[in-house]
Amino acid sequence: MARIILVTGGGRSGKSTFAQRMAESMADSRVYIATCPVIDDEMAERVRKHREARKAGRWDTMEEPLALADALREEKHDICLVDCLTLWVNNVVYEAEKKGRAVTEEDIALLCDGILEACRRRAGTVIFVTNEVGMGIIPDSPLARRYRDLAGRCNQVIARQAETVILMVCGIPVAIKGSL
Repeated sequence: MARIILVTGGGRSGKSTFAQRMAESMADSRVYIATCPVIDDEMAERVRKHREARKAGRWDTMEEPLALADALREEKHDICLVDCLTLWVNNVVYEAEKKGRAVTEEDIALLCDGILEACRRRAGTVIFVTNEVGMGIIPDSPLARRYRDLAGRCNQVIARQAETVILMVCGIPVAIKGSL
């Protein structure tokens, strides 16, 4: 079974940079599984900067906005860095909404169970990056509240099975579960 590490925190708290450095300190065989769809020029620039930051670390990259369990089953690298779960939840919700379906917390929990099952079937380490979205104000729309709830459920399911959970605060890692 893969070692599971969850890195969480607010937006721009240093999660991705910390997770990348952690992965680079572990093994040479690593893949970055990116969940971010490029939807506009600003997002394209963010993705470009992330790719540039990984160049020196000899990363392979896989773009997978939806089928994370499948990606984790297929990948044979020692280290998988999934960045990020909150964008993945967004993508799942978006695809369901296009089909006129709403995603429930139970749906997200089942999808997360599938991701964890894929982790159980592999060796090495899987590092998940996610946002802690429930620490701010209550969102003002039903969709935004449902998204917050879905992301929170996803984080809980993954954290429960993670060996290590790290909260990033102002660029500083704080071990919540396990050790750094």
